[in-house]
Amino acid sequence: MQITNQKKMAAQILKCGVNRVWINPSYLDQVAQSVQKEDIREAIDNGWIKAKAIQGTSRVRAKKIKEQKAKGRRKGQGKRSGTANARNPRKQQWMSTIRAQRKTLKDLREDGSLDNSQYRHYYLKAKGGSYRSVSHMKTQIGIDGIKIGGDQ
Repeated sequence: MQITNQKKMAAQILKCGVNRVWINPSYLDQVAQSVQKEDIREAIDNGWIKAKAIQGTSRVRAKKIKEQKAKGRRKGQGKRSGTANARNPRKQQWMSTIRAQRKTLKDLREDGSLDNSQYRHYYLKAKGGSYRSVSHMKTQIGIDGIKIGGDQ
């Protein structure tokens, strides 16, 4: 049974390629009898002939990899192309630590743990890079004999 002409006509009507034309196997005889475009249009209306969906690129693998990266996977030595400074610049690291330290100092000044001269002293020490982190700064303040509000 030759249905190449019917497929060509259906492709023209459906505005798709010949390979995307699907003909229901149950109605092959009726479609084979169709000679004119009007007959093919009727077969399309009846649902005997349809255009297959365009196959896209599957995103399943890409989504899985993205989820893993969100968890912190796939970041090993072999995946790194830039230097450590390019991936997390020293300036960004400095900005995040100094901002946290300055915010902590302001909070300590607000709650009365530090007076203005002490605040200024520790502010300048922080600016000079004396403290690795907020916790390091707090331990140094504690060593200097200053009681911090939350340490009782």
